[in-house]
Amino acid sequence: MDLYVIRHAVAHKRGEDRWPDDAKRPLTPEGEERFRRAAGGIVRFVPEVGLVLSSPFVRAWRTAEILEQAGWPAPVRCEELEPDCPPHKILSVLERHEDLDSVAIVGHRPGLHELISYLLTGDTIGEECGARVQIKKGGVARLSFEGAPEPGTGSLEWVLTPKALWAVGGKRRRPVADG
Repeated sequence: MDLYVIRHAVAHKRGEDRWPDDAKRPLTPEGEERFRRAAGGIVRFVPEVGLVLSSPFVRAWRTAEILEQAGWPAPVRCEELEPDCPPHKILSVLERHEDLDSVAIVGHRPGLHELISYLLTGDTIGEECGARVQIKKGGVARLSFEGAPEPGTGSLEWVLTPKALWAVGGKRRRPVADG
């Protein structure tokens, strides 16, 4: 299985007064537009995936919807991708989809970074010897497995920043008005 790990695009800053429920904090307009460009690059590298799982938090869900607009399947809600959910919980979700060749997940830091470390090294949270892989907001990492994902069995194939994805995806063309 190939696993594509996508961190949500740039969202509004945290703020108790404006976003008392962090789950409802949305992408910024600029973050949404930038991720549309990045999504173009993602689908050039990976034209299709079997399943897209997303955190239900607004910023991650919207990121997954933009991937759907770019050509991927509609996202499926996955509470195990919420922030601070331990990696073994998402692993149990992935095991249910081991028959698929590829799965994409859209979520948050630190959960995604901890999941990648767990899949690459088998180290649990809090251990010092885990792999440190960082995904920028709107970026993606590809891990591959010779079967179902298990702790310590993944291979990191690549990590791409939004800027690299923009270069591959090209600039969005604005529609020309009929005259």
